[in-house]
Amino acid sequence: MLEIKNIYKTYGEKVALNHISIELEDGVYGLLGPNGAGKSTLMNIITDNLSMDEGEILYNGNNVAKLGKEFLKKIGFAPQQQGLYDEFTGRRFLSYMGTLKGISKDSLKSEIERVSKAVNLFNELDKKMGAYSGGMKQRILIAQAIMGSPKILIMDEPTAGLDPKERVRIRELLAEISSDKIILVATHVVSDIQSISKEIIMIKKGNIIEKGTPKDLIKRYAENGDLEDVYMKMFDGGQ
Repeated sequence: MLEIKNIYKTYGEKVALNHISIELEDGVYGLLGPNGAGKSTLMNIITDNLSMDEGEILYNGNNVAKLGKEFLKKIGFAPQQQGLYDEFTGRRFLSYMGTLKGISKDSLKSEIERVSKAVNLFNELDKKMGAYSGGMKQRILIAQAIMGSPKILIMDEPTAGLDPKERVRIRELLAEISSDKIILVATHVVSDIQSISKEIIMIKKGNIIEKGTPKDLIKRYAENGDLEDVYMKMFDGGQ
C-alpha cells in the first residue's frame, strides 16, 4: 500500500497541493484534473523529483524518506514529454535506462524486446529518437517506465499525442499489468482511464474535490451519463 498523507506544497505564494491524502493499493487509479490542478506536482513528489513542504509518504507502512533508494527502485515513472537524447537510438535509450534500473546484461536484450513490443515500437528501435514523432517519444517513455516490472507505476499524461489506436493499446497494457502493482495515471482525458480504473481521484487547484469508483461517481453526478459528464460538471466544462 502507498499512503500519501497530508501533502502540502507551495510555489512562492501559490498553493500547489493543499494537504492531499490518498491511499493506493494494487490496481489503476485515475488522477483527473485540468492543467494546473496539481497532478504533476504530486507525481514529482512521489518520485522524489520535488520536495514537499509538509506531509509524508508511506509504502507498506514505512516512510519512503527512510527507505530511500530501496523505494525508488520500485517505481517506474513516465513523465510528460521532456528533452530526450535525440542522438540516441530507441534501443540505446532503453539500454541506458535499463542499466540505470539495475537490469542485468543477460536480461537486458529480452527486456528491451518485451517493453518495446508492448508499446508497438520494436521495429523502430534502431532509429534515432530525434526522428521520432511526438507519439513515438511518448511511447518510448512508457516503455522505459515499465522496464523491470516496477511495483509502482506513475504515469503523467501517458497518452498525450497518441493516435486513437495507440491510446487503446496503452490502456489495455495498463489494465493487463495492474493486478500486482499500483498504477497512478494523471490525465485530463477521461476515456483513457474510465474503463480500467478502480478509483478516480479528482483534483482541482491543489485540492481533492471528489473520489470514488467510476460507477459511483456516474451514479452520484451523472445518472444515465458517463464519466465525461461528471468531469465536465466538476470542472466547469473542463477548466
